[in-house]
Amino acid sequence: MIEHQTVSARGGTFHVARTGSGPPLLLLHGWPEFWLTWEPVMQRLAGRFHLIAPDLRGFGASSKPAGPWGAAEHAADLVALLDALGLDRVGVVGHDVGGAIMQPLARLAPDRLAGLMFFGFVHPGIGARMGTPDRLNEIWYQSFHQMPMAPALVGATRDTCRAYIGHFLRHWSHRKDAFDPVMDAWVDNFMQPGNLEGGFAYYRAAHAARIAMLAGTAPPQPPIPLPTCVRWPEHDAIFPYAWTDTLHETFPDLDLASFPGVGHFPHREDPDRAAAEIAGFFGRVGGGR
Repeated sequence: MIEHQTVSARGGTFHVARTGSGPPLLLLHGWPEFWLTWEPVMQRLAGRFHLIAPDLRGFGASSKPAGPWGAAEHAADLVALLDALGLDRVGVVGHDVGGAIMQPLARLAPDRLAGLMFFGFVHPGIGARMGTPDRLNEIWYQSFHQMPMAPALVGATRDTCRAYIGHFLRHWSHRKDAFDPVMDAWVDNFMQPGNLEGGFAYYRAAHAARIAMLAGTAPPQPPIPLPTCVRWPEHDAIFPYAWTDTLHETFPDLDLASFPGVGHFPHREDPDRAAAEIAGFFGRVGGGR
């Protein structure tokens, strides 16, 4: 059984889905996602871990920001959420936006984290490669999300929302039918007032840092020495496996391997393997409390 609760923290309210018992693991979704993306993994790990899957601010049933809301703001939200939930220390699993947030979170509160488990995500070592011509064809949406008109265009009708959100869920997946059984739930979610704007708020906040990365002028970031596991999707349309070559510069305690046979969403495309990888890593490094 998955329990749903509303938690007040840092001036907002957060929808949190929880299940299982054991060491706590915090599951952080990306875009275009919300807590439900983790349900298959939660079902498989509930016998070994206490799973906590929040809707990030701006997403799902959580509060919406009044303006841009970037990785650092989300990280501060999550520390406050851990306090509100009475969790001293957790393992963290994430990808995409969730993976971007995990980096400032690890620098902000390293003593609160038992370890970091990533799938594909943006990290400093990617650098200007993010802006090569073949990549620009993939990340155009990040510029579109800067436009004030973007939520109105995407959310004009249920069909336009389905076409836009469904494009990314299918295009970024190697297993193209991975989201088909839950597509209506995804459209329902993003048609809720404020949820398109709330998700786009992350990209608006991240825009300056993205431009600096493309220009090669992003300031250096200190390494994150926490135990880190990365299982990079073999067929990720956004993040090629070649971009793992500099991960050790940010994560010196790194366990890196490819996640075969999946695209951008390993937790949905192959939840059996994703759950096994998560359990294996946190079985080795220990969990939270």
